[in-house]
Amino acid sequence: MHTYLVTGGAGFIGSNYIHYMFKKYGDDIRIINVDKLTYAGNLANLKGVDERKNYEFVKADICDRETIQRIFNENDIDRVVHFAAESHVDRSIKNPEVFIETNLLGTATMANCAKAAWEKEDGSFLPDHKFLHVSTDEVYGSLPDDGKSYFYETTPYDPHSPYSASKAGSDFIIKSYIDTYHFPANITNTSNNYGPFQFPEKLIPLIINNALSGKSLPVYGDGMNIRDWLYVEDHAKGIDMVQEQGVLGEKYNIGGHNERRNIDIIKTILKTLKELLPDSDPRKKNVSEDLITYVTDRKGHDRRYAIAPDKIKEKLGWYPETTFEVGIRKTIEWYLNNSDWMENVTSGAYQKYYDEMYCNR
Repeated sequence: MHTYLVTGGAGFIGSNYIHYMFKKYGDDIRIINVDKLTYAGNLANLKGVDERKNYEFVKADICDRETIQRIFNENDIDRVVHFAAESHVDRSIKNPEVFIETNLLGTATMANCAKAAWEKEDGSFLPDHKFLHVSTDEVYGSLPDDGKSYFYETTPYDPHSPYSASKAGSDFIIKSYIDTYHFPANITNTSNNYGPFQFPEKLIPLIINNALSGKSLPVYGDGMNIRDWLYVEDHAKGIDMVQEQGVLGEKYNIGGHNERRNIDIIKTILKTLKELLPDSDPRKKNVSEDLITYVTDRKGHDRRYAIAPDKIKEKLGWYPETTFEVGIRKTIEWYLNNSDWMENVTSGAYQKYYDEMYCNR
């Protein structure tokens, strides 16, 4: 039985990954979820999972070497999936130090603790022990708006925000461990994920929540920035395939081949909401393109991201199974059916942050 140490497992992608893994492997695996429970970490994302005997939650900071080392010492961990990171570009512009600390120091701490636990006296590592570092396509920078160029694993890094720079640094930390120590690790870089449990500072849940409430829909710049969208469960499957089938030391891009302009995403959400909401739902009258409000563009805003997942498709047989048309509908239906989840996460500190970021712009 593999024992997985999952960092950031109470967050959006991490929690979806944990659900996917138990759905696939059931009682044949054990998962230890380490999460600091910042604003974006929510144990409600793991409802049902927390009742499993082969699941354990530990509230801890990945920068806390003593605690992370103790978890390794007390458990026979042979898989690490490292999601934990500060991940919102806007927040990184306001407070870059937090991103540098968590994404760089935290990643180094995780790698050091795994290395200490897995390395043998001769410098080799215990067989079938693997570390997977989950990263972003934003490390590659921006692509021309030509619909022809793509990010490949060989694309040079060119990060433009404190967030993407901190993730690029964390990628290089893991790469240096692979090159220096032959550390048994892989790196994955993914495009924009969407789906259930995503904190509503991100575009899709933000638009869904605001539209239902009749609030303005903030759009940076001209709204023509392009992102490549990947349904989160497809990403979870890709991560599992890389860890179990990937060549150690290799990096794999996991992308959706679903390029969309931000303004088109917003209009698609509004159209789908109108289709899904019954006429008897009073929120339906709130949903309108009149809510779209253009705000000052984000500093260092990359124009286009597009990942080419050719390598993972050719080498491992992975491909994005969920089209955007299907995925966005499933996502909106989830938020409509889980309005209590949204209400719980959009109160208090988040609301204050939202007001600071978008009001009076």
